[in-house]
Amino acid sequence: MIITTTPAVEGRRIVNYHGIVSGEAILGANAFRDFFAAIRDVVGGRSGSYEKVLRSARDSALEEMAEEAQRKGANAVVGVDIDYGAVGNTESMLMVTANGTAVTLE
Repeated sequence: MIITTTPAVEGRRIVNYHGIVSGEAILGANAFRDFFAAIRDVVGGRSGSYEKVLRSARDSALEEMAEEAQRKGANAVVGVDIDYGAVGNTESMLMVTANGTAVTLE
């Protein structure tokens, strides 16, 4: 399965459009990670624990989107857009969505 943010795949012709496909992942960040992330925010540096959670959520959303495209008979997804956000009353849940157009390439 080819997944790309571009509207086409160079050297390949789109022969069929199957519609919009999407994948979502919502993951909780536990209190332990929150505590150490808060410390890192004060002293500076990257928050590896949050980066790992975001990477995992992104991979899950892309995989779910690709599975939907495959169920529709597509062999690629073009025009992919990935969005990140926080949800919940205290915004303690991390959300990643991936959307694109499922297509069949020649």
